[in-house]
Amino acid sequence: MHFTFSELIWLILIYSFMGWFVETIVGTIRKKKFVNRGFSSGPFCFIYGTAAIVMILTMEDLENSPFFLFLGCMMIATMIEWFAGKILERMNQQKWWDYSNKKWNFDGYICLQYSVLWGLLGMLAVKFGDEQFTRLFHLIPKPIGNILIIVAVVGIIVDMSVSSAAALHIGKPARAAVRWNRKVTAATSRFTSLIVGHVERRMEKAYPLILNAGEAVQKEGHFAEGCGFYKIFWLFVIGSLLGDLVETLFCRVTAGVWMSRSSLVWGPFSIIWGMAIVAATILLHKDREKPDRYIFLIGTFLGGGYEYLCSVFSELFFGKVFWDYSEIPFNLGGRINLLYCFFWGIAAVVWIKILYPRLSDLIEKIPKLTGYIVTWILIVFMTVNMLVSAAALVRYDQRSKGVKADNAVERLIDRHFNDERMAKIYPNAKSTG
Repeated sequence: MHFTFSELIWLILIYSFMGWFVETIVGTIRKKKFVNRGFSSGPFCFIYGTAAIVMILTMEDLENSPFFLFLGCMMIATMIEWFAGKILERMNQQKWWDYSNKKWNFDGYICLQYSVLWGLLGMLAVKFGDEQFTRLFHLIPKPIGNILIIVAVVGIIVDMSVSSAAALHIGKPARAAVRWNRKVTAATSRFTSLIVGHVERRMEKAYPLILNAGEAVQKEGHFAEGCGFYKIFWLFVIGSLLGDLVETLFCRVTAGVWMSRSSLVWGPFSIIWGMAIVAATILLHKDREKPDRYIFLIGTFLGGGYEYLCSVFSELFFGKVFWDYSEIPFNLGGRINLLYCFFWGIAAVVWIKILYPRLSDLIEKIPKLTGYIVTWILIVFMTVNMLVSAAALVRYDQRSKGVKADNAVERLIDRHFNDERMAKIYPNAKSTG
């Protein structure tokens, strides 16, 4: 089932509100007073809305296989919950929730009981919820519905921006606020403090664990120190190059052929690997002293879920299947298989334990000015490269369906990225049509 943008926003709002309602009721009963749960200030828990939409979009082909649908929904929800917990922890160095006192928990962020519950709720959302809630949306007169969606999008952006500012500020020393106040006018400073302070107090009441947040150490002196934007971007580029190299050599050894494994039309870059490296670094770089089995388990679980989502979204957006594991034992819909999930786990251990520390040190040795200039040149190049690649893939799919180019841009793409060239760049791509 395909959804319009308005329908997707509507479903996100519905499931986010339902999640907020349940969380707030449970929190209020436990504390015996009203508790506004959720990261945002509005009556929404967007982790629920995000998980529901991802399940609805990716689990459709498992709808007639209840067991695998349950496993898929459980895996996606658990992955999103762990991912969200880690991201929030990185924002102010403290856990927002902790399941360490529950049996069968992992890392304090996820536990078997809730994972099973998320799997069951996800099945209901995939099989019944999307159709019923979409029908409800279309009962609203179209002009009013469109206005509501626009207002909702603007409200979400503002709400999440303020909430993020508050989350980043919690636990920071007062002198940081003083430095901030000097950079803005007095009126703006008072207004900002009022709004952000209100959200801060709400978060502290809803998630008391974050009150123990410590001050992050900020180093200065070298290029791309720590794990900030510049370091992450360089790791994305390096990871994309390494991923393409590994896959190319793997195909040569196993299939006896040299073939392009790039995600982009210009250069040997595997974006899937680059994004995986970025996610692994952000989530696990502070856990590199933990046992190898911990890193392996996280890499296996998240890597499999990540590859499955990439497979589904590439079909949704580009109409192409870029890999198919149907012939490999223990596969799920041909999108992932157990053996390659183990490869993701091994790759996570190798990256976090061995490659990341060494590459991080090498990146920091780049001269500052040179680093900034080269980084922004690469940012422009990679951005253009990804946009052109996406446009070329869309036209590649449209041409396979007999859709003619109807403007100058599409004709330019057809001329420079015809079917023969695209087949060389993406030799395994198959049309879903």
